[in-house]
Amino acid sequence: MKQGLSLKVSQHLALTPQLQQSIRLLQLSTLELNQEVEQLLSDNPFLERELDEAPREEFGLAQVPDYARNHDAAFDSSYESKESYADQPSDDSFDQSWEAQDWDGDGSVDTSPNDYEWGTEATGSSAHHDANTEFDATELGRQHETLPMHLHRQASALRLSAPDSAALNFLIESLNENGYLDDSLASLVQSLDASLDIEQQEEWLHRFTVAQRLLQNMTPTGVGAHDLAECLSLQINAHLKDLNHNVDIDHAAARETCQVALCILQQPIDLLARRDLKKLAQNCRESESSIKTAIAYITRLEPKPGRQFANLQRNIIVPDVFVVPIARKKPSDAQQFRAQLNTDTMPRLRVHDIYANALKNHKGEGAGATLALQQRLQEARWFIKSIQQRFDTILRVSNAIIERQKGFLTHGELAMRPLVLREIADELGLHESTISRVTTAKYMQTPFGTYELKYFFGSGLGTDSGSNASSTAVRALIKQLVAAENPKKPLSDNKISQLLHEQGIDCARRTVAKYREALKIAPTNLRKLL
Repeated sequence: MKQGLSLKVSQHLALTPQLQQSIRLLQLSTLELNQEVEQLLSDNPFLERELDEAPREEFGLAQVPDYARNHDAAFDSSYESKESYADQPSDDSFDQSWEAQDWDGDGSVDTSPNDYEWGTEATGSSAHHDANTEFDATELGRQHETLPMHLHRQASALRLSAPDSAALNFLIESLNENGYLDDSLASLVQSLDASLDIEQQEEWLHRFTVAQRLLQNMTPTGVGAHDLAECLSLQINAHLKDLNHNVDIDHAAARETCQVALCILQQPIDLLARRDLKKLAQNCRESESSIKTAIAYITRLEPKPGRQFANLQRNIIVPDVFVVPIARKKPSDAQQFRAQLNTDTMPRLRVHDIYANALKNHKGEGAGATLALQQRLQEARWFIKSIQQRFDTILRVSNAIIERQKGFLTHGELAMRPLVLREIADELGLHESTISRVTTAKYMQTPFGTYELKYFFGSGLGTDSGSNASSTAVRALIKQLVAAENPKKPLSDNKISQLLHEQGIDCARRTVAKYREALKIAPTNLRKLL
């Protein structure tokens, strides 16, 4: 083999660390961004949080007006007090493509003559919290009573032997969040100790059987069942017991309905799910009217008795962007809107001027240590600039979305128009992946609610006029049709498809079924009123 040297010229795309940081910050949610800021504040001594009001930057977010801190006030305030967003000064430095931005700087790590210029005016929500309003999240969690806590409190009032009390407590801890026992009693016994002999297993099985009976007599009624049919039967039997205790009033009709309901629950549960009246009437030897009455009674029972004790994690969505109206020049003019960033989601950061000036004055002393500190200073500057770029891009994308979804902002979902990422990317000179990052986990507050930015994008369905109808608008129309249907004769998917065709929207039956399932609308047989 002959060896030799050769030159080869090629091009490749290299992402600088600064650009990688900018892209990563862009795709973070508000919570993740706050965590990132707190981490860097603790790691980088040159970065500090600005708590006081300071003059606005000459770049970055200078084009953003004073944002509404209270979203209600943003809509209730007089339109005449608002200025047109189009009349405000803009920074041409941000009109370029995200990918085309040069964040490499000039290669220098020298300090700036005035590091105040690196500050930004995004207000962190923590800056507005009163120091006296601290709360303990752990203490709040203790205030919630869970299903096991509720049952253990009832079990403690029973006079049981130590083994029986242990068996009952074991069953309570074996319940799932809905109050069901997923495992059989025999399998629970086997899970206790593999070394138990046959006699000991039978003893514990008996204790578990007794404990289950005690558990099923506790509240909420229906807890401790193995399946849905048993859970509902427990509730019906409890109701029958109450009716039998009240002898002063004739409850013959109610007792009869309970008996028919118990018979229905003894049949295969899929018959009840399908509401197969004929089959149930035949198996229970009852009239269809009695079956209808019993099914109506069953539907009023609680299928998940533990649901009322579920500790629902309520995620409060804080909008990143507000939609505010622009003052009309004439009353006859169409209402226009613009986007305003929510300052409570924006961290107000700046370079620590004391440390930066100290580093500048000691430049040249201890070259190795100074160089490391200069790199941390440059890191703080890059981080602030990346955050400015993040919010500026969110604002630009939000305004582009508002411009295309004026109908939604005025009339709601039915006026939503088809929109794809490519359309926004082409207008702003950004890549589709950048638009995707911007619209993920970022929320916009509109007159019709708060939505993720991705909500405003959707495919289109063909219409008779040759234009496209947004899939979001079609789903809203399907929801409207179902809400107005006759409960005794609900609309089938095929009928809904025909109604959409009559309105000029080309939507196949299987597409209607897909949208209906996405809207969590039950099929025709389950929506039918008996």
